[in-house]
Amino acid sequence: MSASSHAPDQHHGAAPVGGKIWNGFTASLGILIFIMVAVLAMRFLRGLGAVTNMNDGYPWGLWIAYDVVVGSALAAGGFTVAFITYIVNRGEYHPIVRPALLAAMFGYIQAALSVMFDIGRYWEMWHMFWPKYAQVNSVLFEVALCIGTYTMVLMIEFSPVVLEKLGWHRPLKILNKLLFFFVGFGVLLPTMHQSSLGSLLIVLGPQVNPLYQTTMLPLLFLTSCIGMGLAAVVFEGTVSSLAFQRPLEKELLGKLMSVGLWFMAIFLLLRFSDLAYRGALPLAFKPTFVAGWFWFENVLFALPLILIGSPKSRGKRKRLFLAACSMALAGVFYRFGGYLVAYDTGAGWHYFPSVGEIAVTVGLIAFEILAIIIAIRMLPVLPAAGGEKPVVARSSLAARGRVD
Repeated sequence: MSASSHAPDQHHGAAPVGGKIWNGFTASLGILIFIMVAVLAMRFLRGLGAVTNMNDGYPWGLWIAYDVVVGSALAAGGFTVAFITYIVNRGEYHPIVRPALLAAMFGYIQAALSVMFDIGRYWEMWHMFWPKYAQVNSVLFEVALCIGTYTMVLMIEFSPVVLEKLGWHRPLKILNKLLFFFVGFGVLLPTMHQSSLGSLLIVLGPQVNPLYQTTMLPLLFLTSCIGMGLAAVVFEGTVSSLAFQRPLEKELLGKLMSVGLWFMAIFLLLRFSDLAYRGALPLAFKPTFVAGWFWFENVLFALPLILIGSPKSRGKRKRLFLAACSMALAGVFYRFGGYLVAYDTGAGWHYFPSVGEIAVTVGLIAFEILAIIIAIRMLPVLPAAGGEKPVVARSSLAARGRVD
């Protein structure tokens, strides 16, 4: 990697958006967060049974399936964009690094909080990291350790934005010299725990429908999360351009989606090849709810290939946005399918999320959206409107001898 052209310490050309933080929309988000806090107060005072429908047959519910498994996958755009920008050395993507890291940071904070909400004896959460109690051979231990560590790494990766806003140039200069280490570490960690989230389903064995249960789960979870993360970056970029009335980085987002298309195609190829090899494909043609869910997922996975399969179509805003929505939702339903729909622990056990569980999940999403809005308005996250291109982009072109 060329330190001179693509180092993380290069000036980003970013600026706070400014404007009013509180309006009707953000006030609505605040109300949803307040409801979540009220439900959580009941949860911590009276236990999980007071607000959730989880039971001995379904010890993992919506808080794990969405808030951790789905939420962290949607936040995968942070490590993916960082990898493309710094490791692959494509400085042209630098304008979208900070927004991707911001969304990833709050996505992983949401996941970390959800784990704490879901643990029955939350006051003993520290046991998993204490040598006397730590179960180092457990997949859950690896997931918890990596998610916790990566959340801290994301905070460090994003901290130059805060230091830049505060004008603390000396700490910023020192941090920039060390940031390459955290960027590399931040690319490695998600690949470990995202694949391990698939390994958790392998542990459940025959309780997971054969349409989903396979030793390929770690690879399937990893490939699908990369597509989900890139789609989330495109979705957030499109929405923020409309909400803050800013130009859309259509060319860059289109290139990101082209990478996502490759991973969606690889995912579909791996999934159907595995089903055919195991002889489980006929189950997809049986009139069952799981089979219907399976096909719905795969239609969503394939739709982006149709919508933006050609370079010309990736230049159309609506197609790009719809493809991003489809790609992200495909991964969401795939994870719900594995953790909830295709999971059957036996006769007598049933699960559907309670109103309290839904309120907490909606509240966490509202918290994430509100936090991102506040950060974008107050911190230099987005490229300055009407300003020059970031220095890294010009340096990248200069290195190739193509500066105007």
